[in-house]
Amino acid sequence: MSDVHQTERLTFRHGVHPEEFKEFTANLAVERMPFVDEYVVPLSQHAGAPSIPVVLKGQRVKRGEIIAKAATFVSVAQHAPVSGTVESIDLAEHPNGLLVNAIRIKADPYSAQTVDGKKPIPWADMDFKTFITAVQTAGLVGLGGAGFPAHVKFSIPEGKTCKYIIANGCECEPFLTSDHRIMVEYASDLIEGLKILRHFIPAEKVYIGIEKNKPDAIKALSDEIRRQGVDFEVVSLKVKYPQGAEKMLIKAVLKKEVPTGKLPIDVETLVSNVGTLVAMAQYFNQSVPLIERVVTVTGTAIKRPANLMVPVGTQIKHLIDWCGGLTEGAVRILLGGPMMGIAQKTLDVPVTKGISGVLVLTEDEVRDITTYKCIKCSRCVEVCPMYLNPSLMGLMARKELYDEMEELHVMDCFECASCSFVCPSGIPLVQSFRVAKSILRERKARS
Repeated sequence: MSDVHQTERLTFRHGVHPEEFKEFTANLAVERMPFVDEYVVPLSQHAGAPSIPVVLKGQRVKRGEIIAKAATFVSVAQHAPVSGTVESIDLAEHPNGLLVNAIRIKADPYSAQTVDGKKPIPWADMDFKTFITAVQTAGLVGLGGAGFPAHVKFSIPEGKTCKYIIANGCECEPFLTSDHRIMVEYASDLIEGLKILRHFIPAEKVYIGIEKNKPDAIKALSDEIRRQGVDFEVVSLKVKYPQGAEKMLIKAVLKKEVPTGKLPIDVETLVSNVGTLVAMAQYFNQSVPLIERVVTVTGTAIKRPANLMVPVGTQIKHLIDWCGGLTEGAVRILLGGPMMGIAQKTLDVPVTKGISGVLVLTEDEVRDITTYKCIKCSRCVEVCPMYLNPSLMGLMARKELYDEMEELHVMDCFECASCSFVCPSGIPLVQSFRVAKSILRERKARS
């Protein structure tokens, strides 16, 4: 079988086709962000319980040193992104708009900012439990945006089997190119990460799913597969949003449907972001935990778009300054892409492990939308990749009928915003679903 499988039919039903805007940064190599004076490391950078600090104010720390340990199984460690001194452990702005506990570190201006050791960790000699502990200790989370702890995803539940591993390199969100550049520039690390994962989870097949608008990434990984002599398969997928959602990716690659309320492992599949796999390879090969990530800084209102390797905890104002600053027309900054990104109220928020992009938009691109009554056009139903009824759920959200929304499977919504994108009445559907899901989770937590 060829290591590249291409067909226009490899996709999922429904979805939308927003303009890509990848041209700003798709061909720009990753450049290293210079170190700055201060870093803010939130203890909540992942799904699950916040990490627990193991350092004190005034303590000296080295780059790569653990500064917070995992609180529970669904939690990960945090590490110092730089060598320096702990200034405080206090509340700080988070990209989600909340104030969360964070460790503030003043960088040592005289440090070379290297990670001690860099010796390979003998993963082949580990048993599965030791491997899972190592992944948790490394602070690895899904770098595609959700921030789900990688060791939890890799812990296959008893009674379940994993026949398929899929590396997710779709990056279907407009403007963003961080995963694209990772696949082109770190192809060897990506294949190594897949080899490590397959050693502990011996899947029958390993796929790398990439949208066909990234031919250089497809070539780089196909060449690396041949060079390393592994039986992985690169799958070229149709360009469509949200192709990068793991349930949509599974549908496209395997033609399998993940049942409502179920997880990919229920169809014998594990999906991992390409950045996560590269970070895992770098940890085991160089003893470097997750202390930095690639971030795309882009948009029509940024003077010099770039793909940057950024230490976690760097405030976004420093990324914008390094990219030449904002144009006069800049009116909105999103962390993430235009479909699922979160608008920011301050430039003091730090880059967290789940932030893949900083998008700056102009006044022409951001306009107030007048909301009208639903005209029952059914466009939202036609594009929803989860086959939900956004129109009906939106009506129930306005009436606060959250239990009824749960019966209509609102919890299956992964907030891709396709419904809001096509709504001619300008109804903020996905925002109302986020509120409903939050309220339902709170109710369950209290019961």
